[in-house]
Formats: sequence, structure tokens, C-alpha cells
Amino acid sequence: MRCPFCGHHQSRVLDTTHDKQGGIRRRRECVRCKRRFSTYERPLLATPLIVKQDGTREEFNRDKLTRGIRIACAKRPVSGESIERLVGTVEARLQQMGKAEVSSRVVGDLVIEELKQLDQIAYIRYAIVYLGLDDLQSIRKEIDRLLENS
Repeated sequence: MRCPFCGHHQSRVLDTTHDKQGGIRRRRECVRCKRRFSTYERPLLATPLIVKQDGTREEFNRDKLTRGIRIACAKRPVSGESIERLVGTVEARLQQMGKAEVSSRVVGDLVIEELKQLDQIAYIRYAIVYLGLDDLQSIRKEIDRLLENS
């Protein structure tokens, strides 16, 4: 593993942890500069193509999904690790479906479901865009529904 600080190709593994999606997080130390960094390894399983509402298809883009969730979680007490875990959960569930193509609606539904558990304000922010809540009444109904289920 190449050191991100000095570029040296040798590092020592200090700690290894496993997550629920089959990924491995390793804490490493560069043998040259002695700085520490983390790496994350996860199996490369095929993710389905995402079928958009207009019928176009695109590859599942983990970074694009992460960006959208980060925007919804901006200025909220949600850690980057929690966001990565959420994205990993969504990706793993898509892979477990075993389908070649999945509607973008399925991806959105998975994100909404996970965000509702993670942070309710971030959920509302994401829902405004995803569910197309375009007036105060529809937003209020969604908030009332969320409060009823709490």
C-alpha cells in the first residue's frame, strides 16, 4: 500500500476491523515517514445498472450517492463514517438483489429508509428533493407522518 503522504510503497498494518458489508478497515503506518493512515477494502461485486426515470441507464456511482447524502446531512450531527456506512448498506442491498438493472426509485427508497433511521432532518431534506415535495403543505404532511411514527 502506497503512503498518501510520502508515496513510499511499504507500510505496517496496526489494526484491522471488519464491517457488516464484508469490508475491511486497516489502520496503517508508513515505514519511511511514520505517519498513519487508514485504508478500506471491500469486495468488488457487480452492482446493477440504474434505470433513470427518463429510461436512460447508468452505472451505479457510489460517489454520486455519497454526495447527495452529504448534502442532505450538511450541518447535521452525522459523521462521515455514518454516511459511508449508509452508502455501503445501500450498495450491499443492491448487490444482494442480483438483478442486472434496478430502477433509480429503488435506490431512492433504500436511501430514504436508511436516512429516516439516521437523522430525521436529513431525511426531510432528502425527501423534499426525492419525493418532490414542492409546497409547504406536502412538507408538513411528511413531517407529521414522521412525528406519528416516532
